[in-house]
Amino acid sequence: MLCYWGEAVKPDGFGLVKADSVKFTDTGIGYFSPKSRIRDVSPGKSLVGFIRGDGNASVMRLNTREPVKSGKLKTLDQMKDKIRLISCGDVDAVLLAYGDRILSVEKSNVCRPIKELSSKTVIQVACGDQHFMALTNDGQLFTWGRNSSGQLGLGKGELSSLSPQPLKSLCGIPLAQISAGGDHSFALSLSGAVFGWGRNSAGQLGLGHTEDVYSPTCVNNLSQKKTISISCGEEHTATLSKGGAVFTFGSGRYGQLGHNTFKDELQPRVVTGLWGINVSQITCGRNHTLALVESSNTVYSFGCGEQGQLGNGQRTNQCVPLPVQLPPAANNSHTVESIIAGGNQSFVLCSSQKSDVPDQRKGIVTLGDKMIHRWVSECESKQWRTIKKEIKRVFSSPACINGSFIIKSCDGHYQTSTHVSGLDLDSVKTAFERLAEKERVLLEVEKVVEKDLLPSLGFTVAGVEALRVFLILPELLRVLKKQGHETKLTSYASAILNLDSCTRTVLENLWSELPETFLKTLVELFHTSVAAMISKVTYDYRQKIAMDTPLRKSVQVLQMLYKATCRNQREITPGDFIIYEINELFDMLYAIQKDIDEFYGGFVWYGDLNVTVAEKQHHMNTLKLLSSCPCIFTLEAKYGLLKFREPRGPFRMELRRTALLEDCFRQLRAASEQALKGWLQVVYCENFEKSDVYKRDFFHNAFKMLLDAESEMFMYNDTKTLIWFPVELSLPEERYFVLGVLCGLAFYNNSVVHMPFPLALFKKLLDIRPSLEDFAELSPIVAQSLQYLLNYSDDDADNMCMIYTIVWNNREVELDPVEPGKAVTSSNKKVFVDAYVDYVLNKSVEKAFNEFKRGFYKVCDRNVVNVFQPEELRGVMLGSEEYDWDVLKMNATYEYIFHARHPTIVSFWEVFEELSSQDKKAFLLFLTGFDRVPVLGMGQVKMTVRQLLNSTQDHLPQALTCHTILDLPVYQTKEILRTKLIEAIHHRRGFWEE
Repeated sequence: MLCYWGEAVKPDGFGLVKADSVKFTDTGIGYFSPKSRIRDVSPGKSLVGFIRGDGNASVMRLNTREPVKSGKLKTLDQMKDKIRLISCGDVDAVLLAYGDRILSVEKSNVCRPIKELSSKTVIQVACGDQHFMALTNDGQLFTWGRNSSGQLGLGKGELSSLSPQPLKSLCGIPLAQISAGGDHSFALSLSGAVFGWGRNSAGQLGLGHTEDVYSPTCVNNLSQKKTISISCGEEHTATLSKGGAVFTFGSGRYGQLGHNTFKDELQPRVVTGLWGINVSQITCGRNHTLALVESSNTVYSFGCGEQGQLGNGQRTNQCVPLPVQLPPAANNSHTVESIIAGGNQSFVLCSSQKSDVPDQRKGIVTLGDKMIHRWVSECESKQWRTIKKEIKRVFSSPACINGSFIIKSCDGHYQTSTHVSGLDLDSVKTAFERLAEKERVLLEVEKVVEKDLLPSLGFTVAGVEALRVFLILPELLRVLKKQGHETKLTSYASAILNLDSCTRTVLENLWSELPETFLKTLVELFHTSVAAMISKVTYDYRQKIAMDTPLRKSVQVLQMLYKATCRNQREITPGDFIIYEINELFDMLYAIQKDIDEFYGGFVWYGDLNVTVAEKQHHMNTLKLLSSCPCIFTLEAKYGLLKFREPRGPFRMELRRTALLEDCFRQLRAASEQALKGWLQVVYCENFEKSDVYKRDFFHNAFKMLLDAESEMFMYNDTKTLIWFPVELSLPEERYFVLGVLCGLAFYNNSVVHMPFPLALFKKLLDIRPSLEDFAELSPIVAQSLQYLLNYSDDDADNMCMIYTIVWNNREVELDPVEPGKAVTSSNKKVFVDAYVDYVLNKSVEKAFNEFKRGFYKVCDRNVVNVFQPEELRGVMLGSEEYDWDVLKMNATYEYIFHARHPTIVSFWEVFEELSSQDKKAFLLFLTGFDRVPVLGMGQVKMTVRQLLNSTQDHLPQALTCHTILDLPVYQTKEILRTKLIEAIHHRRGFWEE
């Protein structure tokens, strides 16, 4: 039975039955039972389409100029196709045949196949007033027609199109439904994500504004609402959630939103009048809305009723949902199957028995257990050709892959967000391992993935669901361990890097939430690949060009994975990312550099110098490329990057002993950036004489003078162990700029200095925001109080009598200037603590630190500094205090007459072991130019002891700090050695020698 109401159309019954066969209720609802069952109805503005039970389609074109619309029902020439879906627009219609062929119906009622979609299997169609949409079974959405308001979704500035155009921005989103309104469009994903675009004059896109949108945009307010259906009116939209809740938005001038008001809604709002009654279907007409409650066989209507389209016998508008009084037969002996609204009309299809007609709205193809079983069990049969087509259809489509493994239990996939993938990853692993059981199937999958899927992944992502493929593919690549594996991995990496920065951040979020085994699989794939490529470029110069791009892309993705693992506490450790093959690259560089040095040193050397220099440059470029992925370097390898820099000329400073800092600051201030990046040479000038000075001695004494309390450049913390920038600057800001330059010089010249800054400084240099833990290092007592405040469990913290006014460095500071004296409470205590830390470590020292940072990076390249973690950067610059004197002795070597058992050497080590800890540090300073241990440990101090030639018992030991050489006289007794050694290590020497 077919019921209808709304704008009058002659003849009664639309020509489906004789006019006298149509009965009407008191409220004006017409109903009749045609001989041939009506399976689908689609009302447009000036035409109405019908599909009969036998698959034949008819269209009635209405004369809209007359007071009462009239027309003649005409059967369409369907070219022998049986029709299952019809969608009508303003004057055109689109048909979808059972063979999934799509036909257009023009004004002449001639059906023509849409050639551009002839090779596609279309599963859904939708028509707006003058635009059209078609969804294919491989997840592609095509649009065509008018694009006046962006309703085609092709982007701003795109013209209307007569032929279907793929909507690339939704590529990868597994769509469940499409819907078109007057001049706007919607698409719904399998996991309930809602995307809208087009005209938005009344807020019908639900985005919170009224500006037209030219590309699909996610309606965030509907996220995780479990949306299962969408219907569009002319300027309003309705959505249905799985629990039966209805949301409406857009124009409300006729009450079509059902919110008991005639106001527009710019964002989705639940229809409270339908709350709790479990709505099962919704449909929108031009300015009215219908809702079906299947359990009670009740249809509700609201909105414009001027043409009787509400079915209540009135011609007034209605802003709340009220039941439609259907004919008695519809309630007693029939069941409402579907409701349809369009234009100013409403239709209800009823059946006296349970329908045997399958759901006409098909879904995209997805990979399931039954399909995999058939592929594996029948791949050797005559069905192989069909199976190959199915493999291509599924594995060439990101949308099909993304929709294949969603969490179905407890509606888990509806929870998809920027941190939740909605994927059943166990089913991913099971499916691909099952495919791997048959080599023939796996090889075909591999071919399609490499040829079709991977190249298609360079798309703009409109929603999180499109990123699922990046979580699924690693499990597939894991089982595809065939030749050319690195090529597929490179294509996968390219697709990731083609995503915009915001989307890559979302992907990192999803990676960080992956179960341990799946994330480890992904890390191992790239780790193994990168290690292999590094080995190739290290030992085979011919691999340079072939490996350059794949290596660059793979290390960038590996660094992204490292960031993802750092977001949560994982079993995957930083050590899992280290690639020890880099050490082989450094070994090769050392060997090449040795050959070059031997050539210029005049040694006998065989080889082509040009080739050797070119090979060195190649390895240097490789190191530069790898430095974009610091996580793969050991600390030793990172330290090695400082030694292998682009060769620059020397940077020479001529200084007076009596005006060291004055001369140093003046020359650093005037030096160019290019000059500062050269190797440092320090020359002492006094009384018209010049002498070279070891740069380590220079740095040691320059920083010692800077730390003088009278310098006023720093403030000390409570324990007098750390320095920080003062709140009030008594010296010009430029001094901190030059200080930064000096620190940069020390870093670039591999010199350990004593500048006891807290870790916060090094975090700030690396653009990492310091935390309360960092503040605790600088001011442990205050930090402990702040931590106590955070841990305080009382719901009312007001009794602590704390306010937002603090005292720091003898200054009273308002942390909230807008509200002086604001009280600290349980609700704002975290904000207070964050503001306290931010003031001390950031705001109060902003000027001084910014100048320091500017000076530091005038010398240092950011890409080199960024290789280090904050703790590592501090270690490289400041060294450590982990003194292991046994390692110093173990690593010592001897020259000339000396050896480990020589009496002088035996006495030396006996004397050394008897020295105080301070004297041992003084010896380290005497030997190396710094009194702290290098960041890599005492093992980096390779001391060479040799005989001081032409020396007597009166001579003191001497040291060549740049080479860590100790020149030791042959003393007759241990006592003489002790006396001379202590005198030497405490003597003013080198640059400071009187």
